[in-house]
Amino acid sequence: MTPLSILDRSLIRQGQAPAAALRDTVRFAREAEELGYHRFWVSEHHSVPGVAGSAPTVLAAAVAAATSRIRVGTGGVMLPNHRPLVVAEQFGVLESLHPGRIDMGLGRSVAFTGGIRKALGVGREAAEGFPTQLTELLGFFTGGQDAYPGVHAIPAEGLRPQVFVLAVGSGADIAAALGLPLVIGGSSPAEAAARYRAAFRPSEWSADPYVMVAANVAVGETAERAAALQLPEAWATARSRVRGEFPPLRPPGEILRMDLPERERARLEDALKGQISGTEDEVAARLRDLVTVTGADEVLVTMNTYDLDDRLDSYRRLARLVW
Repeated sequence: MTPLSILDRSLIRQGQAPAAALRDTVRFAREAEELGYHRFWVSEHHSVPGVAGSAPTVLAAAVAAATSRIRVGTGGVMLPNHRPLVVAEQFGVLESLHPGRIDMGLGRSVAFTGGIRKALGVGREAAEGFPTQLTELLGFFTGGQDAYPGVHAIPAEGLRPQVFVLAVGSGADIAAALGLPLVIGGSSPAEAAARYRAAFRPSEWSADPYVMVAANVAVGETAERAAALQLPEAWATARSRVRGEFPPLRPPGEILRMDLPERERARLEDALKGQISGTEDEVAARLRDLVTVTGADEVLVTMNTYDLDDRLDSYRRLARLVW
């Protein structure tokens, strides 16, 4: 049975305060642990009105403290936004307090707008330095970094949180070269997975290639019900691409009644493409196909909808699938 894990971005519902969305994430992590999911990850987004998850290591600490068995991590910390020493120290604290349960998922994306990048103190070109930053970060754990002689990341040095690289752009090649597990999504995950495995070099972090495939998955009593669950996030994504702003989630019925401009409707249809939804049998078959095609060692599921009870019902149905 391929392990199932969860990525939660702490999306805000219409009329909800960001603080409430963060508390929902911590409660959801406890529910995910009871349902038997393998990992629970949080993400990093800055100055997005519809997303409360801006400080992933802080939120991961709250999630880890509220749970006892499930692995906890980030999907991910965007390394170009931070100094590697500080990231190492933060994950060193997490791993020290919750030994054997911490995942350090890392990405190379920079903020979407120039204003946010300026506030973070980085430029668009910062993503190009990701391989160097990543090597430096890992060195703070192994004691092998030589960029700053005499500098030690305490308490990180000697610890080994599980490291993952998010495959955006050249991420698969970087993960392979450094011998790190890989997280992939998008329209052609099989191609990225094959390239990664072919180029993988064993390291002290991972002796073998490891591929986690990310997918948006909804399970419902009917296929129509499951598809409706994916509308709120897909609509918010479409609006962000047309208007430059990711809004709080709205109910599926309200979205269906909207008279959307043609461009926004086309973006909504694009956002729904490639997502997996249906009844339990239908989703089990789609997941089997996904794992067969990609050779995935694990599936990372993300699905946000307006109603939290509906979301939990979908994840409960997903957790009991046999595929």
